[in-house]
Amino acid sequence: MKFHVNRDVFSEAVSFVVKLLPQRNPQPILAGVLIEAGEQGLTLAAFDYEASARTTIEATVDEPGTILVHGRLLSDIASRLPNAPIQIAVDDDGGILLTCGSARFTLASMPVQEYPAIPEVTGESGLVPADEFATAIAQVAFAASRDDVTPVLTGVQLEVTGTQLSLVATDRYRVALREIPWDGGAAASDEPTSALVPARTLQEVGKTFAHGGDISIAFSGSGDREIIAFSSGNKTVTSLLIKGNFPPVRRLFPAQTEHHSVVNTAELAEAVRRVALVLDRSAPLRFTFGSEGVSMDASGTEQARATESVDATLVGDEVTLGLNPQYLLESLGAVRSEFTRITFTSSDNANKLSPVLVTPQTSVEKGGEGSFKYLLQPNLLLR
Repeated sequence: MKFHVNRDVFSEAVSFVVKLLPQRNPQPILAGVLIEAGEQGLTLAAFDYEASARTTIEATVDEPGTILVHGRLLSDIASRLPNAPIQIAVDDDGGILLTCGSARFTLASMPVQEYPAIPEVTGESGLVPADEFATAIAQVAFAASRDDVTPVLTGVQLEVTGTQLSLVATDRYRVALREIPWDGGAAASDEPTSALVPARTLQEVGKTFAHGGDISIAFSGSGDREIIAFSSGNKTVTSLLIKGNFPPVRRLFPAQTEHHSVVNTAELAEAVRRVALVLDRSAPLRFTFGSEGVSMDASGTEQARATESVDATLVGDEVTLGLNPQYLLESLGAVRSEFTRITFTSSDNANKLSPVLVTPQTSVEKGGEGSFKYLLQPNLLLR
């Protein structure tokens, strides 16, 4: 095997395929990157039984073949090579020789025959705009749980219905929902399709494909090996789906939204960051939404205390409640609008705190698009 390839193109390709691999893999063979040189150029792939990444790039192939080499080491080397073409060849002893300008590396090859087969996706697919999909992921994925004790909550639920794709995530204390257009093409079906994708994998997909045209999303497999594939240009990422039933959180969103406050997003976020400095890590921040604006009050350890208020418009009665400041800040970052509407929902249970609904607002008087919603459960205030 022997080929020549552009340094920058090769470095970017290696970096892409190793990005989804865990830092420490219990099976050494899965730390490798599979490189196939043939008539179509170079195909690079990585797989850890849960997620895979594959890309094809142009190269001059003198001798076709397949090699398996440690991925992160190759990525580190490729990113630091001088600005010159790369040549990679296999020597008579099976070692891998990498030459770039005056730099020479000899790398150990890994047994190709022991590497698992990269998943192939042949199921139904549809298209979504790359920029909208990346934005939707950023608006939703942060609300997924980071606790592996409940695996279904560590994922983002993708739901296709007609011409719409919904992304939903929850960690029991909050719910984030975003809807974007879905183009199912000529084979579009009215039957709803859902897939529970690990949030970490989906976040990498959003970062990788954010600046493309369209992303093709395909569902494939069955039983314990259901997978989803994301493709754009010459890159493809697949992910094993999380098994289990995602909680029916959509029904938690209220139908009535009359009692609310509208506030400048940046002003509220800055005030929350300042006042929360004196709070204990897990303590809620006291908010009072009144006719004069929103006031915040925080008491921390060592008799530290902070208060601040910002202008706001209130429709309905004054409300005092406790909110997790970090959760609120993440929602304010996700609305991506100049103003934010905070709606106070009602509950049939008088002993239960009702969640607040956070949505974008174009101006003080005009509501924003309804494609993003964030539901946050208040905390009990002890004083």
